[in-house]
Amino acid sequence: MLGGHWEGKTTLLLHTPGRKTGRELVHPLVAAPYGDDSYVICGSQGGAPDDPQWFANLEAVAGPVTIELGTDTLKADHREFRPGRDEDWARLYDVFGAYWPDAAEYEKKTDRQFPVAVITPR
Repeated sequence: MLGGHWEGKTTLLLHTPGRKTGRELVHPLVAAPYGDDSYVICGSQGGAPDDPQWFANLEAVAGPVTIELGTDTLKADHREFRPGRDEDWARLYDVFGAYWPDAAEYEKKTDRQFPVAVITPR
């Protein structure tokens, strides 16, 4: 159970293999509900100048990933969206920004636009 700033927000643990090491890495992320059964996650890294490594690791995974959502551990499909490359990026980023308003503060710290991904549990 998360409290404080994260209270009431959906979070998930994203498991990805490291691109270089192959070692499983686990990342806690805010997950904006999207549609009936999907979530939008964002590679904001708090407004850091570079994309988080977990996002590149996710892009390198060809098949499903493992997520932990509440008490459930699930396989999930994923699709990544980058600004300037993917037509749906702006709409999906707006979904995340509406759910996690801190994203607007993160934007002020960098010129980078944040990639997003849609995670859909199987």
